[in-house]
Amino acid sequence: MGTHIDGVIETYTAGGGWEMEVDLLDFDLWKARYARECLFGYSDGLGLDRPLFDQRGWPEDACEGVPKVSDELSHGHSYATWAEIAAVDWDAPLCDGPDGSLLGEWRPGPDGALAWQGSVYLPDEVLEAAEELFGEYLFPSEWPPGGEVHLNGAVYRPVVLTAGMYVPPDGPWGPVWASMRALAAEYGDENVRLVVWFG
Repeated sequence: MGTHIDGVIETYTAGGGWEMEVDLLDFDLWKARYARECLFGYSDGLGLDRPLFDQRGWPEDACEGVPKVSDELSHGHSYATWAEIAAVDWDAPLCDGPDGSLLGEWRPGPDGALAWQGSVYLPDEVLEAAEELFGEYLFPSEWPPGGEVHLNGAVYRPVVLTAGMYVPPDGPWGPVWASMRALAAEYGDENVRLVVWFG
């Protein structure tokens, strides 16, 4: 079945407390495994060194809609204010260097320029082509600077992962950011907060 993401967007009101504004389930994010790892450090498929808002727990003053226990249906809590999210450099590395077991895949887009397709786990045919190209068997993190393999219309390169690769502005999380941005225009950047958990 896998793990699903749940959560709320809450605002800090004039009454002096946090109140739920939006249920994250309304955005149909569901599993989004790599996005949740980039954002909240939940999962280990990418093996990131620095997820953006890494499992901070639940805020003690969170609204009533946030479960303040860890159990099968609510664990791995984290949170971030809109001020923090708006300040993210989505192209900043989340790892200290290229991954040893992942390759980035790029293919020509509609305009002919190479476009990011995602990361892939060491396809054998790519490793064989790399061995022939570089003269020895190397993991992607060992490829020479600028090294890449062209195969079947795709370009494979060692990749230093960023949040923007898995949480693009026009992707599934875009409506979440738009909702938070709109609320921040009314309540202030520090007074809009996303709280998430997994189950």
